[in-house]
Amino acid sequence: MAKVTRDDVARLAGTSTAVVSYVINNGPRPVAPATRERVLAAIKELGYRPDRVAQAMASRRTDLIGLIVPDARQPFFAEMAHAVEQAASERGKMVLVGNSDYIGEREVHYLRAFLGMRVSGLILVSHALNDNAAAEIDAWDARVVLLHERPEAIDDVAVVLDDLSGAKTAVEHLLGHGYPYVACMGGTADTPSVGDPVSDHVEGWRRAMEEAGLPTEGRLFEAPYNRYDAYQVALGVLSGPDRPPAIFCSTDDQAIGLLRAARELRIDVPGELAVIGFDDIKEAALADPPMTTIASDRSAMARAAVDLVLDDGLRVAGSRRERLKVFPSKLVVRRSCGCD
Repeated sequence: MAKVTRDDVARLAGTSTAVVSYVINNGPRPVAPATRERVLAAIKELGYRPDRVAQAMASRRTDLIGLIVPDARQPFFAEMAHAVEQAASERGKMVLVGNSDYIGEREVHYLRAFLGMRVSGLILVSHALNDNAAAEIDAWDARVVLLHERPEAIDDVAVVLDDLSGAKTAVEHLLGHGYPYVACMGGTADTPSVGDPVSDHVEGWRRAMEEAGLPTEGRLFEAPYNRYDAYQVALGVLSGPDRPPAIFCSTDDQAIGLLRAARELRIDVPGELAVIGFDDIKEAALADPPMTTIASDRSAMARAAVDLVLDDGLRVAGSRRERLKVFPSKLVVRRSCGCD
């Protein structure tokens, strides 16, 4: 049986092969609805399947978007990756996911691999983009959108949350309950001081405390972002003689580890300890007690990142304000903070 070609589809639909291409690729030129329906009907009747490899060779681009995240095992990044995949699917693209594990060389490895595959664009969630990774992006003249974080090494289009404002709101909410002070579970010693959400969370906590006339010295605890290591840190903090009355955690995963430590030490939350997290992962609502946290619209952020990385105008020079899309954060009140 002869292979069905694009010419066959065009003949049956009574149109040109170029119009068939526009329908299949959803552009670059618009197609009248009636014509589009004829083309789709012809494709279905003939059982035509586009040769994606040939298309990629001709255009030097694939229908793939590369997504590099620090650790997809962490719920926040898993939910973000899922949101990117859904947004990409709406644009007719598929997503390749790589985990850098917070290691610069692994990030460079995935950059080279994905860019070598001629992905349509690259969405990068980078903990601390190094110079090698930045050079790799420049060498390929790649379409890159930074998501969630904006490291100093690269000045590309970024989609981020107003992390500082969200953290400040969380701490102010705890202070509004009357707690004498709020401690903070921040990042680790290697957390970047600029462009990293956790550094902004710590700064938001610091500003809220200072504006309330409260000292911050000795009230910031370093902890990894994941619940397992944060749990170990929390055991030490909560077992000490100066147990904080309230703690703001830079991630929900840290807060979940903190709640587990409090439960083991028979510390009542929120009766003896108030807790607020950040991210509003799905588990936050199921925590014991349900966790007050700061939420972001990850679906909207993912859609914005996908739209930007596929837009022809992505690499047009513009001001920093035009190249930075900031989404608002929102306080989600549950029981862990002391609210009924």
